[in-house]
Amino acid sequence: MAAHTHASRARTGPRRRPAARPNGPRSGASRIRWDRLGRIALTLVLAVIAISYFRPVLNLVTTYRGSGSAQTDLRSLERESNQLKRRLSAAGDPVVLEREARRQGLVVPDERPYVIHGLSG
Repeated sequence: MAAHTHASRARTGPRRRPAARPNGPRSGASRIRWDRLGRIALTLVLAVIAISYFRPVLNLVTTYRGSGSAQTDLRSLERESNQLKRRLSAAGDPVVLEREARRQGLVVPDERPYVIHGLSG
């Protein structure tokens, strides 16, 4: 309880005001305008950040344009792959094997090769 009464006695005297600041420009050395300097620094930092994003955005656009031709190449290669798979599955067929062997000039072991000259088709 004593602390409460002691605090009320300390504020009984007149209060002093701080000295007023002059509103005009200061004399002497040049005055730095920190608000303006802060805006300039912020603008420069934002410009550097924007410039650092230029190359990745350019790469993104180039990649996007190239993806169209890559899709076309992919479709073409898929068609070729399907054709080769069909040929591979048909290669095991005995009729296809015999036809390819004859086309290359081979004969079955129990056959005799004959060459007939003078035929015109």
